[in-house]
Amino acid sequence: MKATWKGTIIAESDQTIEIEGNYYFPKESVKKEFLVDSDQHSTCPWKGEASYFDIKVGDALNEASAWYYPKPKPPSIDIVGKDFSNHVAFWKEIEVTE
Repeated sequence: MKATWKGTIIAESDQTIEIEGNYYFPKESVKKEFLVDSDQHSTCPWKGEASYFDIKVGDALNEASAWYYPKPKPPSIDIVGKDFSNHVAFWKEIEVTE
């Protein structure tokens, strides 16, 4: 799988985890030069608190367009069947394709 924005590959991996139709990439497969820490957080009732990254390509900034769960709720790991902590998912115009 690969995540692309503005014609630039942000992440690429064959080790993604699919959860609710979103592909979560291992954090080490995401190109760190495009990640900008964000103060945004949200809470999923069954996965826990998500943290966000902005994605920056050149002068373009896509705010809070990537998220991850640093410490997912323990039952969610059992539900998913894999530990998805520190896997990153994308949205907001970021294309995820095979």
